[in-house]
Amino acid sequence: MSSSPADLSCVLPRVLIVSRRTVRKNKFVDFVGEYHLDLIVGYGAVPVIVPRVAGVHALLDSFEPIHGVLLCEGEDVDPSLYESADASLSPEQLEAVRRLHASDAAVDREKDSIELRLARRCLERNIPYLGICRGSQVLNVACGGSLYQDVEHELAEVQQVQHINYADYDEHRHPVRVVPGTPLHEWFAGDLADGARLMVNSYHHQGVRRLAQRFVPMAFAPDGLVEAFYDPAAYSPGEGRFIMGLQFHPERMRRPGSDEFDYPGCARAYQEFVRAVVAYQEKTAAAATHLPRPGAALPLPASSSPKLSKEMERRRKVISRSFSLAKDMYLSGGRTKPAEQRDLEAGAEFLESNTASLSVQQEKRLKQMGATVRNASGYLNSLKVKGVREAAARALMAEMTVNQVSDLVTFYQTMGKICSEVLDAKLQGLHLSTNLYE
Repeated sequence: MSSSPADLSCVLPRVLIVSRRTVRKNKFVDFVGEYHLDLIVGYGAVPVIVPRVAGVHALLDSFEPIHGVLLCEGEDVDPSLYESADASLSPEQLEAVRRLHASDAAVDREKDSIELRLARRCLERNIPYLGICRGSQVLNVACGGSLYQDVEHELAEVQQVQHINYADYDEHRHPVRVVPGTPLHEWFAGDLADGARLMVNSYHHQGVRRLAQRFVPMAFAPDGLVEAFYDPAAYSPGEGRFIMGLQFHPERMRRPGSDEFDYPGCARAYQEFVRAVVAYQEKTAAAATHLPRPGAALPLPASSSPKLSKEMERRRKVISRSFSLAKDMYLSGGRTKPAEQRDLEAGAEFLESNTASLSVQQEKRLKQMGATVRNASGYLNSLKVKGVREAAARALMAEMTVNQVSDLVTFYQTMGKICSEVLDAKLQGLHLSTNLYE
């Protein structure tokens, strides 16, 4: 029986999980590991499987509302999606990797496209995200990080760690060092050997090479590979914030012949993730109650509206003053007074922070407006700095000889030409990549 509108508050939050594709009886079959599904359901959310089907990447709006995203196993992420110029593998080594990891080394561009779009949607809207194994790699790539194409070859000079064992998938373990002060350390605090050591199950031949700047490592393998990371600025499960990647598999860390976990902390990643998902659903539901219903009457004109509270009136004046100054600056070419700059900052702060009850589109537009107002103040400061630097440069060059100034001009003309050529090459590469994956 379908729920009535009055019952929607009782509907469990939705967690999107992208399926993996395999072949059964000469036909493609999409699947998701049952451990992931069991844990999501067990902690109070509903898994919604996004099929790896051609064209689904363009239909993600149809899966709304999205309260969380869990990305897990799959094939290698396409190397062209991240900067791999520092990769050290020869063509012969790459071919050996493809033979050894035949089931994982194949590239699935449709899955890449679906998952990268979901990851970026989570990052843009602060939707809770948990990445396991490949899902952690997708998260890192989505934020500008890069990957090792094969850790065994590329980390061969450091301590060897077996990150994958095809003959003993479930029982395979290797040590990691957990970083104190991180959520992972909190979850496993009572079970860490020597205060930091943990034995984990993993099943991967790729891994994080360069961790994206926004993330903080939570665990390292003995060969230095990052085994877990999170965004501390986007981590507060009780407030609906959770962005994390785990290279290892906590859901598979179970005692032989049993569903009992190796450590009590193994399930905490899913427990805290779902807690964030529930909080995110509650937060967005509360925000939606403040929006006008479709077809509802528009607010009364200002002259007929109830009298504003003192605080709201103060805010209205701040924002009005801020936009008025921004307009005057545009017309006058950027001249303003220090006191007016403070008003600009106050208006920008109000615009960028008061988005709790808005739709995604409204929130994005309001933040853009806030950034526009703030940039007006920033523009003035940059003009002052630029003026000081220009005066210093002129004073320095006034002491130089004609030949020195001539050499300086030639140098900067050469550098300008090189920069232009490099920029053209990068833009051309970006254009080709965009056409390939759109």
